[in-house]
Amino acid sequence: MSLSDRFGLWLGFHPCDQDAYLAMIRGYVAALGIAIDDDTLRAEAIEWQQTRGARSGRVAWQFVTDLAGRVGAAV
Repeated sequence: MSLSDRFGLWLGFHPCDQDAYLAMIRGYVAALGIAIDDDTLRAEAIEWQQTRGARSGRVAWQFVTDLAGRVGAAV
């Protein structure tokens, strides 16, 4: 709300399908150089979005930053 109040900006975090969600996560993981096998990554990412009740770019980034913290990777 503060962005819209101050600058008239609205940021949308639009839902996406599972394939797009997983593709975003794989891209982030590759860019950060996090070593994790694809089956584990997929299972954890799906569990993350189910417990958050949403699937979007924002949820994907939150998952990757949590994953990076758990494996000791810099974000």
